[in-house]
Amino acid sequence: MNSIREITTKKLGYLRKILGKSLILNAPLAPKTTFKIGGNAAAYIAVKNADELATAVSAARACDVDYFLLGAGANILIGDHGYPGLLIHNLAQAAHIDGNLLHADSGAMIYPEIIELSVNAGLSGLEHYVGIPSTVGGALWQNLHFLSPPPDRERTMFIAEVVHSAEILSADNKRQIVDCDYFEFGYDYSVLHERDDVVLSATFRLTQAEQTALRKTMQANLEWRGQRHPPLDSEPSAGSIFRKIEGIGAGRLIDECGLKGLRAGGAQISPRHANIIINTGDATAADVCSLIMHIQRVVQRETNYWLEPEISFVGEFAPVRKL
Repeated sequence: MNSIREITTKKLGYLRKILGKSLILNAPLAPKTTFKIGGNAAAYIAVKNADELATAVSAARACDVDYFLLGAGANILIGDHGYPGLLIHNLAQAAHIDGNLLHADSGAMIYPEIIELSVNAGLSGLEHYVGIPSTVGGALWQNLHFLSPPPDRERTMFIAEVVHSAEILSADNKRQIVDCDYFEFGYDYSVLHERDDVVLSATFRLTQAEQTALRKTMQANLEWRGQRHPPLDSEPSAGSIFRKIEGIGAGRLIDECGLKGLRAGGAQISPRHANIIINTGDATAADVCSLIMHIQRVVQRETNYWLEPEISFVGEFAPVRKL
């Protein structure tokens, strides 16, 4: 976890001049994440389109303020002490179709909005990702993937397979169009992990298909996912905690070590999916981190495998107690 500089009063003043009254101080972040965990942001702004997103990022850079882009709020754990920089909430959601191309702002939700838009137009390529909480920008950041198509689920489908191009704001604040190769996609990876570039919008190249077949795939994937993943509305989580080990599921290793159901405060290893930690109602980030560290120690001791977290740790964290 990188150290984040607190925003000085002077820098807040500069941000206020650029961003106006839409800048909110000491904003709660837990409700804006799928984990429902975390402290407040020193400064927060919600952006509604690509231009506002570019302006907010450029303002943070100009004022030398640390910033974090929040999309759907999945796959992250925000520290109990919150985020001392500028939290930019990406709510840019415009989308439209041009032939076989679907253009969408980076804050648009893959499911249901973008998938429904594509399926209603009889376009295939995105229906595999139903039920996954992700924005377009988050999907490109992590190369969104899912085991599909049903019923055989012979391979992992990656969002990279349908990415045509994207508009980015480069680290030097230039807006430019890049193609799919720019992202250097890998498993749970894109070059955005290494560069300070921001996706403003993306274009997906899809293929014509029958709506009936597309909706059949969607329904099968929703059912398959529902049987294996705890529901976010009643059991908040960040999704899978640990990265996949080639040929070996992290969840399988955790399960084999008898850790399913283990609790630390309000956090619990899901009885349904061993690679998911759920918030039972009052979990803290420290509770989650305690479980993560305990899982790593036990799995390494029992199997000689070291599990690497897949989620991002955002903000400032309280001390963690050893289980």
